[in-house]
Amino acid sequence: MVKKAFSNLRKALDDKKFVFTGELEPHFSTSIDDTIEDAKAMKNFVTAANVTDNPASDTGFESIVAAQMVQKETGLEMIWQLRCTDKNRMALIADLLAAPRSGLRNVLALTGDHPWCSPTWRQSKPVYDLDSTTLIRLVNEMVEKKTAFGKEFAGPPLEINVGGAANPNAGPIEAELLKLKRKAKVGCDWFQTQVVFDIQKTLEFLKEANKAGVPILIGLFPIKSYEVANGFNTMVPGVKVPDSLMAKFKEIKTQWKNVDKKRMEEEYLKLNVDYLGPFIQEIRNKKACAGIHIMAVHYPDAFAPLFKFVQ
Repeated sequence: MVKKAFSNLRKALDDKKFVFTGELEPHFSTSIDDTIEDAKAMKNFVTAANVTDNPASDTGFESIVAAQMVQKETGLEMIWQLRCTDKNRMALIADLLAAPRSGLRNVLALTGDHPWCSPTWRQSKPVYDLDSTTLIRLVNEMVEKKTAFGKEFAGPPLEINVGGAANPNAGPIEAELLKLKRKAKVGCDWFQTQVVFDIQKTLEFLKEANKAGVPILIGLFPIKSYEVANGFNTMVPGVKVPDSLMAKFKEIKTQWKNVDKKRMEEEYLKLNVDYLGPFIQEIRNKKACAGIHIMAVHYPDAFAPLFKFVQ
């Protein structure tokens, strides 16, 4: 399926540029001032940035509204996330109808985590009227035919590129590759993966996943502190920080927490760069994928030193 490039991200991928994308995570708050500041800090290093939609089924500021506000305020292109956990097809279509007026040109279609993944919102009921593949198909129908499940809509056309998610850590990996190929078949413009830590496992995944012919951005996670790493292991389904890396974060915390907080932060950043920098360099040198999705949520200091590995 050949579709027009509406977004700068899709154009950069079509031009075979090695791109960085970032991630923004609005809080459970009526304010997104800190999200706007994070976007400004990463603007010079990324082509576009995701705005999360209730990650790990924990409620945050509405993704499409936050994406519109941040893009308008900063000029950085946004990737608005839309997940099926919380909304039926009517609600999903309603959000997509707002896209032409929002100025957004990227949407990431997600099935979404079950509400039971959240420690605080277990009373919520999941919807799952659609999954990520049928949502990608819906987006493309609205773009190409100006219809939604066969019903024509009025107003400007939907001009948006749609991405999908993939998880190189999944098992069995054959099932994950089949899901990826289904998404490619219905018109996925790019893939962003779940966080990876194992370079060899990632390269093996990419060898098969690239056969789908869709650009892939590998997810990397600069970890701000030992507490963040521990929380990531507890809260994020489908991925785990390696024990050896956890031990190094704990060692830094033990050595510096009560001695020199600034030095502790510097050591955390150095550990991230030493671990992730060579990963980025090897991925790029082998031309194994289209770019890197840096999930440095609330950690903009990580972008500049990691970006040096693609210059």
